[in-house]
Amino acid sequence: MAKNGKVIRRKWTPAEIRDMKALAKQKMGAAKIAKKLKRTKSAVVAKAFTIGVSLETRD
Repeated sequence: MAKNGKVIRRKWTPAEIRDMKALAKQKMGAAKIAKKLKRTKSAVVAKAFTIGVSLETRD
């Protein structure tokens, strides 16, 4: 969360979605994908669910 207590949301870019799909295909875990994309693990898991990408849950 931001320092002032407000949540800052960033839209997913097509490049980020493409990278997430490529990393998921390599069987990389959600936490590692999140770190590479500079997003939270829950944001990555939620986006993967909405676009129908299966993620490795064991990190």
